[in-house]
Amino acid sequence: MNIDLPNKFKPIINNARQVALNVYRPISRKYDRAEHQEAKELEMLAAVLDGFNEGDPSNSAGATQASKGKSDNEEQVINGANMSTCLGVMELCYGDVGFLLAMPRQGLGNAAIAAVANDEQLERFKGTWAAMAITEPGCGSDSAAIRTTAIQDGDHYVLNGEKIFVTSGERADSVVVWASVDPKLGRAAIKSFVVPWGTPGMELVRLEKKLGIRASDTAAITFTDCRVPAENLLGSPEVNVKKGFAGVMETFDNTRPLVAAMAVGCARASLERLRELLADHITLDYQAPVDTVSAVEAEIYTMEAELEAAYWLVLKAAWMADNRQANSVQASISKAKAGRVGNYITLRCAELAGTLGYTEEELLEKWARDSKILDIFEGTQQIQQLIIARRILGLSSQELR
Repeated sequence: MNIDLPNKFKPIINNARQVALNVYRPISRKYDRAEHQEAKELEMLAAVLDGFNEGDPSNSAGATQASKGKSDNEEQVINGANMSTCLGVMELCYGDVGFLLAMPRQGLGNAAIAAVANDEQLERFKGTWAAMAITEPGCGSDSAAIRTTAIQDGDHYVLNGEKIFVTSGERADSVVVWASVDPKLGRAAIKSFVVPWGTPGMELVRLEKKLGIRASDTAAITFTDCRVPAENLLGSPEVNVKKGFAGVMETFDNTRPLVAAMAVGCARASLERLRELLADHITLDYQAPVDTVSAVEAEIYTMEAELEAAYWLVLKAAWMADNRQANSVQASISKAKAGRVGNYITLRCAELAGTLGYTEEELLEKWARDSKILDIFEGTQQIQQLIIARRILGLSSQELR
């Protein structure tokens, strides 16, 4: 495995790091305290990213680019948009996770559109800012248990149901809604629909007050006889019982590595800041046997190793997506590892920093709060482990619950 990053990604990494340090961090605490206040500074950054992608589509990044590789050359090794997006996300979350989630036109719904939309839909929804609505009051980790329905009526689908914890649900232009076109057919009938804000029957119920990622709005939305054009159904309208839930679940193959990348970036910020704070008290000696160093030094080495493992798992899942390889297992592995490691590192760094880690003098306590969601949304730690176990053991969802 070649572990050198392609030179073409270095400008993306460097630019994203500069944004994290010089734009995100200086205003991070301001918008953490002012929950639900929109960060106008992000509009300029989003416009810059849009222009970058338009000017150099071969070296693009962002949620709108996170789709399966499209090369006709099966022998070609591709380092493409999935990898560049993950690398950029890591650097931006080195600054602030909430801002990354609140970036216009870079919502998880945009990644869903990029993953499963056909060419006509990709062109039609180009430039939209899309949130993604999956979770319901009675359905969290088990996405197959959703109760929102989308019943076809002529050239429209009529949506009825309620969605909660919709990231950027209020600010986005539209919402990608998961709904069943025929509840009797089970999970195979679940499809995703792009529903623009302003569609009659679509209503914002509330905005959540949260532990972390406060710069990003999180909404609850209801759909009451909400009519959506049939052409807004992403992918194929056919219900394939044999394929089951696989069609709409392909979205997660692209979004789970992105969330894992967020966790890596946030954890790296915490670990690097801890090393800076302890620089006058400990000297890291990587040549010394681990059983001869202090407990704090040994723990820092352990956290560094865990973070490195999570980092490479993210890049592997992204690389496989770029090369059109089935990566569902690797996507779940990267998300499970990075989500757990991110929570552990950010919280432990806040603890090891003592009083500084517990006060608002440092961003350590904020990073610890922000990282928690990264082990929850896009499939919890437990769900990821369940998916991995099913694939390894060759068991169905009915056989292993």
